[in-house]
Amino acid sequence: MVDPVGEIEPYLAAAEATGLRILYVIDTHIHADHVSAGRRLADAAGGEYVLFAESGATAPFHGVRDRSVLALGNVSAKILHTPGHTPEHVSLVVTDRTLSDEPWFVLAGHTLMVGDVGRTELAIVAEEGAHILFRSLQRLKALPDHVEVLPGAFSGSVCGRRLSGKPTSTIGFERRHNAAFRIDDEDTFVKFMLEDIPTAPPQAAELRSINAGLAVT
Repeated sequence: MVDPVGEIEPYLAAAEATGLRILYVIDTHIHADHVSAGRRLADAAGGEYVLFAESGATAPFHGVRDRSVLALGNVSAKILHTPGHTPEHVSLVVTDRTLSDEPWFVLAGHTLMVGDVGRTELAIVAEEGAHILFRSLQRLKALPDHVEVLPGAFSGSVCGRRLSGKPTSTIGFERRHNAAFRIDDEDTFVKFMLEDIPTAPPQAAELRSINAGLAVT
């Protein structure tokens, strides 16, 4: 389970209905727009709660680093450290070896979404974050065009500016039609990202502190 929100019962019910065990509950980053359900779900399901190893979180978690692999039988999820939206952000490149040794889809969190990329000022200075995000996006651009993009947000989220209501896409489609993702020059990208920055989510810093285990609800 990746980036769970809200009540945990629907996730537990879905696992029971399909006869699957929840081995890992992964937050792609420390969220600033909601209280994560990750730790609660992991505890209830008997799985491991996963964050980037250098996330700065204080509550117990299973730390992963760039190129760590989470094994799920014939399926594997390779961790890519893709900072920029936040310093600890990771994406997961998923391969199903019963189908192919090529990657199948990427769980991109708020690094790459349908029609946009993640804002960069919620956990760091906007300009510095934009430079970092540009380099992270090059790693996702290196994936084959057929790889599906499953983002952590779509239209209605405050984490992007031009988000589509469509919940999935492909690397190839975003490479062609995502205004931010198709920019190949770093300075041009940074300038683009500093335009029309939306209002920050209410209590963003407080929510990040809660999700990192630094504060209590």
